[in-house]
Amino acid sequence: MHEEHSLFTRAAELAAEYVAGLGDRPVAQLVDLAVLRQAFGEELPREPSPPEAVIEELARIAEEGLVATAGPRFFGLVIGGALRSAVAADFLAAGWDQNSFNPALSPAAAAAEDVAGRWLRDLLGIPATASTGFVTGGQAANTVGLAVARHHVLAQAGWDVERDGLAGAPALRVVASAERHATIDRSLRLLGIGTRAIEVVAAGPQGAIDVEDLARVLAAGEGGPTIVCLQAGNVNTGACDDLRAACTLAKGHGAWVHIDGAFGLWAGANPATAALVDGLELADSWACDGHKWLNVPYDSGFAFCAHPALHAETIAYRAPYLAGSAELSRMGDLTLEASRRARVFAVWAALRELGRDGVADLVDRCCRLARLFATILAEGGAEIANDVVLNQVLVGFGDDDRTDAIIDAVQRDGTCWLGGTTWRGSRYLRISVSNWSTTESDVERSAAAILRAAAAH
Repeated sequence: MHEEHSLFTRAAELAAEYVAGLGDRPVAQLVDLAVLRQAFGEELPREPSPPEAVIEELARIAEEGLVATAGPRFFGLVIGGALRSAVAADFLAAGWDQNSFNPALSPAAAAAEDVAGRWLRDLLGIPATASTGFVTGGQAANTVGLAVARHHVLAQAGWDVERDGLAGAPALRVVASAERHATIDRSLRLLGIGTRAIEVVAAGPQGAIDVEDLARVLAAGEGGPTIVCLQAGNVNTGACDDLRAACTLAKGHGAWVHIDGAFGLWAGANPATAALVDGLELADSWACDGHKWLNVPYDSGFAFCAHPALHAETIAYRAPYLAGSAELSRMGDLTLEASRRARVFAVWAALRELGRDGVADLVDRCCRLARLFATILAEGGAEIANDVVLNQVLVGFGDDDRTDAIIDAVQRDGTCWLGGTTWRGSRYLRISVSNWSTTESDVERSAAAILRAAAAH
């Protein structure tokens, strides 16, 4: 038996043991980071160590500091668990060690990206002719989409931003909701547009963009290069913008429309929730995550663009050693990384395992479990602050200090894990149901833990 076989088998055994115990272990443990850092080591040893010993040591030290984000009772930050086939595919991807920059480096990754990209567009309702870049997550997808938007709207105004930069360029308008996700602002900072360019549109009672105010903001400006940022899935409430009405308005003003749909775009894969994202196909670019509702391992996201040539032209990576074949740089022209692991294999495996009906069921089940959470907690005296239309539940207990104390108590209890948020000036528990393995029993156990904490405070 080869040494690698023994080493890799042992690593897979350790991972499998961890995954098998996710339903039973405390979701999080109180850890002293200073002690944990010391356990990982202070000075780098001078002498080499056997690989087997390194893996055993890593597993032993890390155990106490692992959070069961992949388990059925983690409800924070819209984090999904990883489907078993996707985890196994990631094992293979690590062993194969493919660079997904171009087809010459990995014909298998190139073919898988073509197929998985087509499957994703079909599931989500994105035009079949759009391009798909396999990025790290929503932040990278938003940055890619807004980079292409910047390129296009400035080119329409006669300015080549790739050649001339932004100094002296026509002023850009970025029209976005007051409840946009923070990644939009960071993308604007990274792209040199800056947050001062944002013209804020009011949001309605559930956090979706106010279409009448969008019309007002668009009409009040002086025209010029305009990007409109819309949202599918408010990070607090799950609410989706009226995409059809907003896209139609934006297009009437010649704007580029970008949709941040990190988790909300998955509503389009489920017939019961698809109406929430009606009109998404009218946009120019879309951002979506795989490590949220598709339940693939971190990190995984998708940058879609309705204008593939613009997408590739904006993000293009050119060098003499790549000259002579557009095909050689095709994949690298859609993402920001030249050195990119083959995350597509896990995406392909997850989609192949679930199929169209399985993806729809996953989305539908999480929404149903979110509603169950809301029902149990409301019956227990909690305030449910949002209309539970997707997988997000905002839970309040009247007083902000009391709400924070309950959040802290729940996290310490270990039955489940959820975070807090401030929405419309008040503190809430924020519950996100995104994991394929979560059951009604998990929700009932978790809701009981929350209500116990509330009774004690």
